[in-house]
Amino acid sequence: MDDMDRNQHSVYLLYYHLIMVVKYRRKVIDDAISEQAKDLFVKIGENYGLVLEEWNHDIDHVHVMFRAKPQTELSKFINAYKSASSRLIKKEHPEIREKLWKEAFWSQSYCLLTTGGATIDVIRKYIETQGEEDGRRKETRSEKYRKKVQALPK
Repeated sequence: MDDMDRNQHSVYLLYYHLIMVVKYRRKVIDDAISEQAKDLFVKIGENYGLVLEEWNHDIDHVHVMFRAKPQTELSKFINAYKSASSRLIKKEHPEIREKLWKEAFWSQSYCLLTTGGATIDVIRKYIETQGEEDGRRKETRSEKYRKKVQALPK
């Protein structure tokens, strides 16, 4: 549990994978723009309790892996980030206006996925096997009740 994040009443480990695409899929992201976008992500993310873990880009989109707190309003952060970074990137790189003439740098849409150390199947199996002893699963109260009801004469 040493790798877990903590607050006053809980421990957690919330990883997210965010994919943001440039408006109209314009091919405008180079290393300098990516680095500025990354720096802005870190700076704005601090206000929302986010921690950047990984960042990479292609010419028309970025992939970001970050950690967040349970109370973080991710959609508010993403909208604030996209708005501020659009304005600042276009200000710093006026040549982008040739391909993106309006204010927005990012597409309105984005993809946000939860990630973790275990797959859904591993977690499902773990939950299903809770209470097993010697390879045998204990009956839950609801299963015992269901058996009693089924055994009643009709």
